[in-house]
Amino acid sequence: MGVEKISITTFIELYQHCPTIDVRSEQEYEHAHIPGAVSLPLFSNEERKIVGTIYKQQSREAAIKKGLEFFGPKMKDIILFVEKLLKEKNIDSKKLVIHCWRGGMRSAAIAWLLDLYGFKIYTVIGGYQAYRNWVLDQFKIDWRFNILGGYTGSGKTKILQEFLELKIPFIDLEGIAGHKGSAFGRIGLPPQQSCEMFENTLAKELQKNSILFPNQNIWLEDESQRIGAVSIPHNLWLTIRNQNVYFIKIPFELRLEYIVETYGKLNIVELKEAVLRIKKKLGGLETKISIEHLEKENIKEAFRILLHYYDKLYQKALDQRENLKEKLHLKESNKVDSKFNAQLIINNL
Repeated sequence: MGVEKISITTFIELYQHCPTIDVRSEQEYEHAHIPGAVSLPLFSNEERKIVGTIYKQQSREAAIKKGLEFFGPKMKDIILFVEKLLKEKNIDSKKLVIHCWRGGMRSAAIAWLLDLYGFKIYTVIGGYQAYRNWVLDQFKIDWRFNILGGYTGSGKTKILQEFLELKIPFIDLEGIAGHKGSAFGRIGLPPQQSCEMFENTLAKELQKNSILFPNQNIWLEDESQRIGAVSIPHNLWLTIRNQNVYFIKIPFELRLEYIVETYGKLNIVELKEAVLRIKKKLGGLETKISIEHLEKENIKEAFRILLHYYDKLYQKALDQRENLKEKLHLKESNKVDSKFNAQLIINNL
């Protein structure tokens, strides 16, 4: 059926409907990959290292010969893997996208094999490297956002999730980051993905929302640039900081109750470790008292201290913004209720 080389622009249009296979090594894939791509490494991590060394120290031809030694015994398994993949995804079409790092020998080898077997194969010019360039270009676009603000404990993430039913575009930055955005944000969650993978997923979400909701502002939660171990790309961050902020203002005690309910069942040892991570900013005395409350399982009073700290931190960040008065739109609510507050914000835009 043939092998066709496609540009990254064509790939972005195609890969939503066509299985994408990443033939880089396991290590490369685990670090970061195109969201939705399936890993089918031509070489293991060790094999890739061997071939790469031969390429540098001997010649391209010697590296290809060594690569063929590794590739030959795997050919049948590669075909079986692809057939199983299509069956599991219930896909009748035999069209596939194959890519490696730069669109070189690895993708060419598997493309040749699958083409020989009767698949229609697309290979990406420039490979994963071209995709990364596309990702970084997305963050230079002058996107239009609405920013949902509010002190800690306002349930902002849940408010955004309510927008799904209302068919309003939003991106859950904390969900993509795998972190809830505070010193306590990683407790009970798996390790965060790499910053590169965060960027890949974020770019995909931006593009998806622009297609599904053309000419509509995308909602984001008001975040620090750094969310745990990952960061919002600088160009995109500058764009975000220049948008309107819709601030949901909820009384302190109601937010405290919500925080206790949300975090109160977490492991006490991990909570204490989280408090110690912010000791320098929280202050020695407040840290000591918070820890003592946690040790006595007086969760509410420990979080009362911490919530005051985060309120001050958030207010300071707000005050540092330029033209805040023109961009800040206050919405007062008397309850932490995501459905009610989502409707409150939308009705008062």
